[in-house]
Amino acid sequence: MLIGLVRESVMQCFCHTCRAPLPTAVNAHMRSTTIPITKVKTKPRTQQPKRVHFVSTEVRCQENTRGGVKYEVILGDTEAKAPPKISTSPRNSVSVQEIEEKLKAAEERRQQLELNKMAALSAKMQKIEEASRKKDEQTNQFIAATRDALEQKMGTVTEKREAYITDLKTKLKDHIENVEKTRLSLEQQTDEVRSAIEEKLKIASIQRDENMKKMLVRLKEHNSRPSEKQKSVESTIENRKSEVINLIENKLCIAEQIREKEIQKKLELAKKHNEHLNEVKQSLENKKSEKVQKLENKLSAAEQKREEEIKKKLENIKKQEKRAEIVRQNKAAVLAAKGELTATDQQLNCS
Repeated sequence: MLIGLVRESVMQCFCHTCRAPLPTAVNAHMRSTTIPITKVKTKPRTQQPKRVHFVSTEVRCQENTRGGVKYEVILGDTEAKAPPKISTSPRNSVSVQEIEEKLKAAEERRQQLELNKMAALSAKMQKIEEASRKKDEQTNQFIAATRDALEQKMGTVTEKREAYITDLKTKLKDHIENVEKTRLSLEQQTDEVRSAIEEKLKIASIQRDENMKKMLVRLKEHNSRPSEKQKSVESTIENRKSEVINLIENKLCIAEQIREKEIQKKLELAKKHNEHLNEVKQSLENKKSEKVQKLENKLSAAEQKREEEIKKKLENIKKQEKRAEIVRQNKAAVLAAKGELTATDQQLNCS
């Protein structure tokens, strides 16, 4: 409160310019503008604080000169308070019977406290046993559930694997059958082409023989004519015959060459087709072996993961069994301590 009064009085301004009214020119200028005119306070902004009597100090403020403030701090008289007198309780005489009753009550309280402690310990042990039993049940349920889930998962994996392998086998069978069908059809086409070429050659040879026979018959008929004509005809016939023979031989050579070229082309195509079939079979076998290897690797990895999970579960079960054994040992120790306490209490009661 004192600090607040001092701060307020010091922060105020006591100069005449702050308290003096504004001149007329300034008033006119202010009237011309839209700024509202406030009433100038000619009174000093400071006020004399009220005289408040404090317990030990008093502050007074007084303005003596322009812009000067005077403060007075008056210390009050201290009041010496006498300490209160402590009333002493009168001493009472205690008898032996009262002391014995108090001792009995104390013994009963002690026994009650021990009984309460033993009851609390037994309740705690029951809670610990229930918790361990529940934990064992939960662990057993979890182990059974995980085992069932793993078995189900492995069953589904094996079923999927078998289905995938059977599907692959069926696809490979279909592909091999299609390849075999195409090979047989190509062989059949080559045989048909070969047989057609042979038939054409046979027909050409038969027609050539027939033409030769016809020519011979015509020559025999012309032999009955005069010698000159016969000679001329024979020469023409021989020329024609030689020309025809040359033409036929040329045609036969060309046909033989064409036949050999076609046969070579067919053989090359058949070889290429057989090589392609072998490559396709090899690639299919390689893909099949790779897929089988991948499936075996996946199954082995799944089996390893399953074994690792089972090992982890067994380790957790062993840890829980160790904890349960420690809890049982603690329980036995508590029960032994309880028996010792009861034995000591009985000895004390007997004594």
